[in-house]
Amino acid sequence: MALSRRGGRGFRDNSHLQWPGFVDATATLLMVFVFLVAVFTVAQYLLAREVSGQDTALQRLRNEIASLTEMLALEKSGSAELESRLATLVGQLQGLSSERDRLQADLLEERQEGSEAGSTVSGLESDLETQRQVSSEALARVELLNQQIAALRRQIATLNDALGASEKRDQESKSQIADLGKRLNIALAQRVQQLARYRSEFFGRLREILSQRSDVQVVGDRFVFQAEVLFPKGESVFQAAGRAELQKLASAIKELESEIPDDLAWVLRVDGHTDDDPINTPQYPSNWELSAARAIAVVKFLVAQGVNPQHLVAAGFGEYQPIASGSTAEAKTLNRRIELKLTER
Repeated sequence: MALSRRGGRGFRDNSHLQWPGFVDATATLLMVFVFLVAVFTVAQYLLAREVSGQDTALQRLRNEIASLTEMLALEKSGSAELESRLATLVGQLQGLSSERDRLQADLLEERQEGSEAGSTVSGLESDLETQRQVSSEALARVELLNQQIAALRRQIATLNDALGASEKRDQESKSQIADLGKRLNIALAQRVQQLARYRSEFFGRLREILSQRSDVQVVGDRFVFQAEVLFPKGESVFQAAGRAELQKLASAIKELESEIPDDLAWVLRVDGHTDDDPINTPQYPSNWELSAARAIAVVKFLVAQGVNPQHLVAAGFGEYQPIASGSTAEAKTLNRRIELKLTER
């Protein structure tokens, strides 16, 4: 019995720590969103790294081709020089053959000078043999150069094939990245269209709720309250009439929260604006503080009425975003305002 009583008290003490179901749902959706963003970021990183590696390999192949091309040019230059020397040696050989024939004829006619002519012929034949050996060596070098040129051409063909394959992979990677970006843009555009539809419905409801007031109007994609509807001049404390109007606004926002899907990130931005009359009080040293304090006061009131604070943003613009020019009383009244804008988070 004592254990049962203690267990009952423990249950009562912990009941206030249970979270509402919609908070758990919101947390789960946020975790899914973060996971998707992480997956997308990793995919972008891997694709970028693959493209970078392919660019590096492509540059290395291009450098090797340039080096081989330079070597080929040098070998061609050497081959041309050898061919020129070979032609010279062939010409000399022909000349020596002619000289040998002439000397042999002279040898037959001048037997008495046979020994001297024989020595001359032997020397010439020795020179001829030397030139023939030089010619053979030159031909061998030419053949070797031709083989080296053929090998270089095969290497260049292989490098060209590798370069083509690398460029193909690079093009495929770029196509994948472009397709991924296109799908992401389509998804974002769909989200923007959904938010625009809910924004239109929300503004339509506000028009119906506040249709009797001439000091509340729609300007572009914003709903504008003149500051005097909510606050006395130079203050951020609500007037009674202002609270009544904001209660209507809070009801419309709560209806909107129940209709917009949980996976659509949106906020209602509350912007505070003042006229250009300077203010310098202990509470509000400048119009920045006054405009921000009014926006925060509106946000706090809406939260107190049950609006989810995750769907609210407060911003103060001071006197730096006027909608009416000039320094007349009418222009100043128009510039003192609270604007509501439904936008993406």
